[in-house]
Amino acid sequence: MQAPPPARVDGPGVRPKEAKRGFRRYRWEFKDSNRVFWTMGHAEVKILNIVCMVAALQLFETVATHPILILLLTMEVSIFAFFIFLYTFAIDRYMPFISWPITEILNDLFIFVFMIGGIIFAAKVRRVMPPPYIGAVILMVISAILALVDLYLQKKHLKGKKIPKSAVGHRILSVLMETITKEEEMRIRKANEEFENEEKERRRREKKK
Repeated sequence: MQAPPPARVDGPGVRPKEAKRGFRRYRWEFKDSNRVFWTMGHAEVKILNIVCMVAALQLFETVATHPILILLLTMEVSIFAFFIFLYTFAIDRYMPFISWPITEILNDLFIFVFMIGGIIFAAKVRRVMPPPYIGAVILMVISAILALVDLYLQKKHLKGKKIPKSAVGHRILSVLMETITKEEEMRIRKANEEFENEEKERRRREKKK
């Protein structure tokens, strides 16, 4: 029995036509979202940031600490956990009305500012700092640096995006959400060419039979 021809691909992300709806689409989105999330370094940076913040919380709890520092770290851990959950289960793919890369850029900027502010505040509220307190402050410094690293990764992710000239006007929001990189365009074109070649080869074999 002859194998069916490969699925033709179309649209951003090179999604097969068979995976446009239902569970097949979610399974494809789930795999593609995790592939992008883990291979581009976003997941690793976020997990490291959460580890630093949780460790800082544990150290702060061993000494007398101002509640604002505990609240700050708890809030940032919750935000990072939210983004990890969002990308792991590909929920962002079903909310295209939000520009998630821009949202993450703003979040990284806010985290950096809050962490620097928290470090300055932690240094002012205590004159004598025990070793656990100093360790927690150092972890906050590392967390601020990791926020800058994640910001760089987001900038790298947005590099090369473009908006087609023909799509200006009332559809500009949807165009922003559907812009694709040159590399993705090449992947789509290459996949379609392979499909056409396979189709021609299949028809040639059928004629010979």
